[in-house]
Amino acid sequence: MESCRIALGKVSGGYVTGFEFIFSLFGLLLGLALAEGLGGLSKAIKASNKVRIGWSTALLGVFVSCDVVTYWMYGWAFRDRLDLSWAVMFGGFVVTAVYYVSVSLIFPNDPEEWRDLDAHFVQHRRKVLSGILFANAALYAATYALDLLPEFNLRNAILSWSFFPVTALAIAANSRKIIVACLTWLIALYPLSAAWS
Repeated sequence: MESCRIALGKVSGGYVTGFEFIFSLFGLLLGLALAEGLGGLSKAIKASNKVRIGWSTALLGVFVSCDVVTYWMYGWAFRDRLDLSWAVMFGGFVVTAVYYVSVSLIFPNDPEEWRDLDAHFVQHRRKVLSGILFANAALYAATYALDLLPEFNLRNAILSWSFFPVTALAIAANSRKIIVACLTWLIALYPLSAAWS
């Protein structure tokens, strides 16, 4: 890590660490993804007198926003383990780029072109959820590679590992009730993980 500090040089009287350099790109892309999702939501709310947002779209937006924040938390957990390398930079770029594109598909650019955003949800939900599933699979691969995977117990089985089959079910299902139930479960994992320590 010291070689990264020397290679990156001094900034404002201190050294930039490899993690700070790496996360300047990833944090930017994650922040833009969050802004993209919130911007889409605010446009939809502004057009709500002409457009029906619907539960499916709202739940997908809440779920993905929570997941982006969780990604940031994992970034912090990696701070002492990531070395500056092409593999880390390019791999991280691919994953955060998939995240950004997935989030941008939740809401249409012009909500007023859709009378019901649930129709937009039906058209794009598989792409969004597949991107989020890919990003989380890459995250878990990184936690495994960095030896940061939590121990397997009941709490982690429910809070961490249930994410994958439930998200896969939400992608595969055709029933709106099943999809909404999956999204509700995925959202519930975030407050549950805070309460169940």
